[in-house]
Amino acid sequence: MPSHFHAIVWIDHSQAKVFHIGLSGEDEAILHPHLPTRHLHHKAGSIGSGHAGFDKEFFAQAMNAVSDAGEILIIGPASAKAEFAKYLREQHPDIGKRVVAVEAADHPTDAEIVAYAKRYFRLGVPPRET
Repeated sequence: MPSHFHAIVWIDHSQAKVFHIGLSGEDEAILHPHLPTRHLHHKAGSIGSGHAGFDKEFFAQAMNAVSDAGEILIIGPASAKAEFAKYLREQHPDIGKRVVAVEAADHPTDAEIVAYAKRYFRLGVPPRET
């Protein structure tokens, strides 16, 4: 994947869509966890939250996909986005410090993800006059 300074990751527990965004265009990678997503049910009186933990290999793949980005925006519909940001900050602090924001986003199309990133990073937007 060619290197662009900006990357956006849309992530949930079943897939990650990684887009590298630049003035010359964008590149996309879609990643899936090694283990299929399981739905766990919490039973009264049992220990634990009833949520499956994240797949470390899946997060490692997503980390590798954004490792060359200068700024990383992470979006998604549930807790995976925060778990991924935490993973980056704790396990790969050199990459984690490049996470500029973690924001909620339901299930946008690929074009909507790219458009959101371009607005966020102000790519293709004329500079403001002062």
